[in-house]
Amino acid sequence: MTTVSSTPQPTMRLRELIFGAACAAAVRAAARLGVADALGERPTPVEELAATVGTEPGPLERLLRALACYGIFEETEGGKFVHTEMSRLLREDTPNSLRYISLWCTEPWTWEAWPRLDDAVRSGRNVFDDLYGKGFFEYLHEDARDSAQVFDRAMTTSSRQSARDIVELLDLTGVSTVADVGGGQGHVLAGLLEKYPSLRGALLDLPSVVDTADARLRDGGPLAERARIVPGDCREEIPVEADLYIIKNILEWDDDSTRRTLGNVVEVARPGARVVVIENLVDDSPSMKFTTAMDLLLLLNVGGAKHSKESLVRHMAEAGLVVHDILVVNPYLHAFECTVPAK
Repeated sequence: MTTVSSTPQPTMRLRELIFGAACAAAVRAAARLGVADALGERPTPVEELAATVGTEPGPLERLLRALACYGIFEETEGGKFVHTEMSRLLREDTPNSLRYISLWCTEPWTWEAWPRLDDAVRSGRNVFDDLYGKGFFEYLHEDARDSAQVFDRAMTTSSRQSARDIVELLDLTGVSTVADVGGGQGHVLAGLLEKYPSLRGALLDLPSVVDTADARLRDGGPLAERARIVPGDCREEIPVEADLYIIKNILEWDDDSTRRTLGNVVEVARPGARVVVIENLVDDSPSMKFTTAMDLLLLLNVGGAKHSKESLVRHMAEAGLVVHDILVVNPYLHAFECTVPAK
């Protein structure tokens, strides 16, 4: 039975952190093997699990014991294993599943990029182009299509989960039209249209993205009559007038893209229009360990950055937006409530 000290000494804690790659690799292995999906509701011998997932019992036991040290699975008396709250999140069928996020954050290219973090810190630019001879998204879609599919699944899962929290948080009383800027497949827009039956909305994103928009918004879908799908690049133009503009998790690629996107909103919006910017923060957040790690990964792959509260407010103020309030969406997201002033 695995037992772990809850308060390791600094030297032991640092040793554990140094081996962080082993933990990430173990989570990835469990996700790829489907161990969480194979484990049911009763304590299960490792031999039975091994037969189900197609592994040798001994190595699988070693993998599960390592994960149990972190609270992912639990070893019981008799060498059997049971679920924990975290291991259930690796199941594909569980609400708020993190299976594809776990795979995405440990894709093969990440293991090549992380050792170059010191280079990225020195130069302030991504290392991906030097490693692979092309940009990040170009590489994904040309050379690593399996990884691109994992990325799409991870982003879709994450978007659906956060959309529910955003829809619950936002009060759209008095709002007639909403624009979901860079809204991906439109999960937030679809949720808002369902919640507010008189609301009309537009989804703006790249053509390749909106081609796979939420089925509820597309022709034949239950929300299609109140939804408009607009292919385009928000960094170039936002050809949509609305009472409310929602900008979620797209201001992290580079400062120029952030300035252009916010500037385009201010240019097209009428005075008094409401703008809600939703982002992960690298400060003042209970998810800082996760968010700061994603911030470093953005530096490595595209030269982007997650925002601090101060940097995001500064960008919005420079664009001409007036920030009124900052709301907590969930442990991972904050919503910045703004308006467009008179021109």
